[in-house]
Amino acid sequence: MRNRMSFIPSLFTILNLFCGFMSIVASSNREIEQACVFILYSALFDVLDGIVARFTRTSSRFGVELDSLADVVSFGAAPSFILYKAYFQSLNGPGIAISALIMIFAALRLARFNIQLTGLDKSHFSGIPAPISAVTVSSFFLFYYDKNFSHYSSEIFAYAIAIILPLLMVSKLKYDSFPKFSIIAIKAQPVKSIIILIIIIMIAVSKGEGLFAFCLFYISSGIFRGFKNQFRKLFFSKKSSDQETEESFGNPPLREKFKSSD
Repeated sequence: MRNRMSFIPSLFTILNLFCGFMSIVASSNREIEQACVFILYSALFDVLDGIVARFTRTSSRFGVELDSLADVVSFGAAPSFILYKAYFQSLNGPGIAISALIMIFAALRLARFNIQLTGLDKSHFSGIPAPISAVTVSSFFLFYYDKNFSHYSSEIFAYAIAIILPLLMVSKLKYDSFPKFSIIAIKAQPVKSIIILIIIIMIAVSKGEGLFAFCLFYISSGIFRGFKNQFRKLFFSKKSSDQETEESFGNPPLREKFKSSD
């Protein structure tokens, strides 16, 4: 029975890949909003293939590799093409280079993820996941670019998204992984599950506009955690070195003790 169902998760992965391709087609026709919607569909199918694989217990190495290949298209090439067609095309060569960064670094991140898959800390991601990066791009152009943001602000965000997101994807910053959609996972992480549910409700109530705000919050959480960890390391290392200095002054070596007794 399990062998018969093993192809089902791959069908959702193929739908993810197909939506990524449709996003590129829409971008090439300058239908930017439609291209962004297809990326959101890709993200939905990316979530569903994992849920179905766990539900049917048909996870496999083949599924992991296929998922990564689909993600390079849907969450690498497609958002890069949106950036290019929506804003950077007027810059010619430099615009192509800047737009391609998300695609290149998404491929690097997914390759790194695959080789670190065994023994990986499942509670955290190292760097922002490629789907979050792609959803950030699509939600920005879908709801905010030259709409809720002024043209000047939109230009600043376009550059920031095109340059900062690729760097964060391959960074060592820790990002919380999302709880799995299962009874066991919800019982193990009830607080995180409730927060995710609240976020989904808020995004639905805002008719999708809250999606970009959630992406920014998620991206900022890893940066904040990185600064906090660095500060903690510096503070505690300085404190421990001060204690060692005090101990060395308070407890002279034995040889000096012998000399003073002589």
